[in-house]
Amino acid sequence: MEKAKVYFTKEITPDAVVKMFQKLNHELKGKVAIKLHSGEEGNQNYLRPEFVKPMVEYLKGTVVECNTAYDGERDTTEKHTKLMEKHGWSKYFTVDIMDSEGNMILDIPNGKVIKKNYVGKHLANYDSMLVLSHFKGHPMGGYGGALKQLSIGVASSHGKRYIHCAGDEDGSYEDMFRTDQISFLEAMADAASSVTNYFKDNILYINVMCNMSVDCDCCSVAEDPCMKDIGILASTDPVAIDQACIDLVKKSTDPGRDHLLERINSRQGTHTIDAAESLGIGTKEYELINVD
Repeated sequence: MEKAKVYFTKEITPDAVVKMFQKLNHELKGKVAIKLHSGEEGNQNYLRPEFVKPMVEYLKGTVVECNTAYDGERDTTEKHTKLMEKHGWSKYFTVDIMDSEGNMILDIPNGKVIKKNYVGKHLANYDSMLVLSHFKGHPMGGYGGALKQLSIGVASSHGKRYIHCAGDEDGSYEDMFRTDQISFLEAMADAASSVTNYFKDNILYINVMCNMSVDCDCCSVAEDPCMKDIGILASTDPVAIDQACIDLVKKSTDPGRDHLLERINSRQGTHTIDAAESLGIGTKEYELINVD
């Protein structure tokens, strides 16, 4: 596989998000889903709607989310909808909680751990997707980027638990925290592959490296960012864009770098990237192209 192109800018502005998308020179056709993280109640680090507003308007897209598998303000459609309103998403955009009417199953015939993925039923309403991710740490996955958005993010509430429990249909809430770590990470890679295979060439990726806490935007009580902002990346390859973000963190001289890397490494987070590459949905070999 030839090297993937990953575009990078140090500029972190709403207009820069659009500029990076345009660098991909790839049209997203039909009805466009924009998958992002709406932020748990109490979280201070998630990307705000005002930041992504020019990008959503440029694509005339629909902001999509799915309910969570953990207790909080996003675990039911009713609560999630209210929080989307409170956080301002509904003020600016059409918003779709994709699993509000149940699940759709995507098959994963070559999955390492799971052979199917439960996603929000409304995924079938979209022709293409922009995966707009806030790159940061994560308490369970080590880090959150494009691959996590594709897997846990697009999965329905039931699907999230299914991935966390490595394919145990009857897995409980408690079981999500007892799963073998490698099995969980590989299940995430499997789920991510099902979404990329579903959309084929009609899916693109942007990662925003700002507000980089060791904690995810799903945490109601999250650590403050431990590193200075780095920039925005864009690619047609979900494996390459996440690998590039990891490499930028490693190359940083920021004093908070080691704290973030400890979170990533202690959860073996980059194994998700390795597993996704082995499934053939991308490559870790990339060319980083700087954009002024």
